[in-house]
Amino acid sequence: MADGSVPDGVTVFANDVPAVTKLNPALLDAVRKAAKDAEEKGIQFVVNSGWRSPEHQERLLRDAISKYGSKKEAARWVATAETSLHVSGDAVDLGPAKATTWLAKHGAEYGLCQIYGNEPWHYELRPKAIRNGCPPQYPDPTKDPRLQR
Repeated sequence: MADGSVPDGVTVFANDVPAVTKLNPALLDAVRKAAKDAEEKGIQFVVNSGWRSPEHQERLLRDAISKYGSKKEAARWVATAETSLHVSGDAVDLGPAKATTWLAKHGAEYGLCQIYGNEPWHYELRPKAIRNGCPPQYPDPTKDPRLQR
């Protein structure tokens, strides 16, 4: 857990899991507010991934390269430690599907936006979304200019 791995069933309210507690405080606050409101509708947010250590991120990338057969294809799903917004604590992967469906509809009210079309579970904080709605999504992380280094 110290590397950012997440045991099954961890909610956004966990106070003893680094993947949750090391998230950017503004992101964590927004996710917790959204989760509290979603709970009123019977929907629980589970953290599948949050903050990650650089070492954990590199392991995930190596696993993705093995799974997808190339670094180029793996990049559609896993960023390098140097570019990952999970390593900086600025991204959270949530589930289950009911939670991400709810967030797709209501997330902008909290400044929470799905960034990648191929990752409905990946959310980042975009405070301007509260007034302006979420920005257009990138098809996948390879099209995100922030990750191109």
